[in-house]
Amino acid sequence: MAGYRAKVVDLARSSGLVGFVQNLPDGRVEVVAEGDRSDLERFASALKMENALIQVYEVEAAYSEATGSLFGFRKVVDAEEMGDRLYEGVEILKEILVSVREGFSDLGGKMDTLLEKQDSMLEKQDSTLGEIRGLRYDMKSYMNQRFERIETDLAELKAAMKERGMI
Repeated sequence: MAGYRAKVVDLARSSGLVGFVQNLPDGRVEVVAEGDRSDLERFASALKMENALIQVYEVEAAYSEATGSLFGFRKVVDAEEMGDRLYEGVEILKEILVSVREGFSDLGGKMDTLLEKQDSMLEKQDSTLGEIRGLRYDMKSYMNQRFERIETDLAELKAAMKERGMI
């Protein structure tokens, strides 16, 4: 049940419980928790879970007085499991190192290509900015002409309205 003990730790900590979770040699999982009875009962019912990686078919719960000797909630890992996990971790790190080395060896030629493309894009950007500046200048000139024409037309309208006594 990959990830089950981690889920149990998360559930226990979020419930404010103390204790531990560990795998037993027969394949079962043992959970020892201390806390308020109502929290423990909710916790026990939440331990029965099912998803793509975890399938808990049965939860046996037994309640007794807390010893007060537990602090925090942790996952107990035996030496063999720790060795297996370390070995798996080392193998993954080796794969990452090989991938990184291969990536860097191919990077030289790819960087040259990327820099050429970047230079080309910057040239296009400069050209585009030049065109935009030209368009802004053209638009400004056009708008200035239009405003002058509108102002002239308004002045003529005002004069005609004054002449007729409308204003």
